[in-house]
Amino acid sequence: MPSSTYPVSISTSWRELASKVLEGSAVTKAQALAILESPDEELLGLVDAAFEIRKRHFGKTVQLYFLMNAKSGLCPEDCHYCSQSKISDAPIPKYNILSRDKLLEGAKLAAERQSKTYCIVISGRAPNEREMQAVEKIVPEIKQKYGLNICACLGLLNESQAQRLAAAGVDKVNHNLNTSQEYYKEICTTHTFEDRVETLKNVRKAGLQLCSGGIIGMGESRQDIVDMAFSLKELSVESIPLNFLHAIDGTPMQQQEYLSPRDCLRALAMFRFVNPSSELRIAGGRERHLRSLQPMGLMIANSIFVGDYLTTQGQAPTEDYRMIEDLGFEITGQATLPSDVKDCDHPSACQASMQNTQSSCCG
Repeated sequence: MPSSTYPVSISTSWRELASKVLEGSAVTKAQALAILESPDEELLGLVDAAFEIRKRHFGKTVQLYFLMNAKSGLCPEDCHYCSQSKISDAPIPKYNILSRDKLLEGAKLAAERQSKTYCIVISGRAPNEREMQAVEKIVPEIKQKYGLNICACLGLLNESQAQRLAAAGVDKVNHNLNTSQEYYKEICTTHTFEDRVETLKNVRKAGLQLCSGGIIGMGESRQDIVDMAFSLKELSVESIPLNFLHAIDGTPMQQQEYLSPRDCLRALAMFRFVNPSSELRIAGGRERHLRSLQPMGLMIANSIFVGDYLTTQGQAPTEDYRMIEDLGFEITGQATLPSDVKDCDHPSACQASMQNTQSSCCG
């Protein structure tokens, strides 16, 4: 991770800092930067302190999300990290929005995998009318049949579109800030950081919860990571997915991988200190970058995606369940399958049948 240009001299008594956060104090940007710059020798103490904050707000529970790549590729944007962008040569499936039956199959799989939230994601700058109508039609059916919460990730939204999603029963909208305002122009030129903030404000005006996070490991400085965490705090984001760049061949960032598992843990801890009551999700790249330290990540975060991402694979759900059980944690809030629906004996085959190789970024 590129080093910060901001020297920090600060006490790193992480338990003391966590206690102050739990008493209602807010960490400063200098303290957040100190977390990212802390030495490996302090890592266990840092994770322990972050766990105290997690425990206060989420106990020992884990919330599972399931991601459906409902439209793949065909995107006119130039996001440098994304395999679906117009400047990517990555060999990914490309298709328009899935049919009703495919979206229902995905919802069934989400429920079978003990997820509570079904994330419907489409590629593109913004949804067209056909895509809006497809989402408006399928959401009530999914909620009635499976009791799943719905998170929609559809790109840039205006006020009217956000209100329509709320009326259809969508619970939250995902639209990631991805990085800091300062660094954004380095990863995308076809829209701005301000465009993304405007979408989140439109979503909030519609009364929906916000799901917004970012991607660590794109060449940004530690200060950029801190600034992103504080931008999310200013927006009072309820759910924060934190991705670790999975560099995909065919994208401008195909060689951009330098994170260690310890870097990832420090980033998660910093986000937990800055946004103590927000749901924090370890998203794309957790298997690749946290590796054997994934369980330590769940001592800080309280949510993960179960299954694959948008265009990259995750680990087998059975490994996630075992990890959660081994930690003494419990899955919370999962949907209940209808009595006439049996668990799928071959979920991987079912998922393949949907042509759904699911992304390291949820939006």
